[in-house]
Amino acid sequence: MTQPTPPVNYAASPQLSPADEKMWSILTHVGAIFFYWVVPLVAFLVLKDRGPFVRWHTRQALNLHITLAIAYLVGFVLSLVLVGYLVLLTAGILQVIFGIVAAVAANRGEFYRIPIAIDFVR
Repeated sequence: MTQPTPPVNYAASPQLSPADEKMWSILTHVGAIFFYWVVPLVAFLVLKDRGPFVRWHTRQALNLHITLAIAYLVGFVLSLVLVGYLVLLTAGILQVIFGIVAAVAANRGEFYRIPIAIDFVR
């Protein structure tokens, strides 16, 4: 008779190495430039318990893109009076700029706080 195999505990995720934390942090910021809020959301949900550095950067990217989603919504509504196009353009530019700045900071190993991001996710 064979022994039953013990259940696998999938809840306990191993910590990432510092190099892997840095890599996933950079990929989260760069991916968010191209795929908007999807990459930070998935990265935060999957990697938040894998290390403090990757948690910080995925949270910052997610907060930035939630903030920008609000800006895009306001810009869309205000586009009826033509001012919104300026808001939409500014939000798009800020998305690229802060995505690049945060990715460079993650590459240097810094805990960079994005200044315009509202802390929705803690």
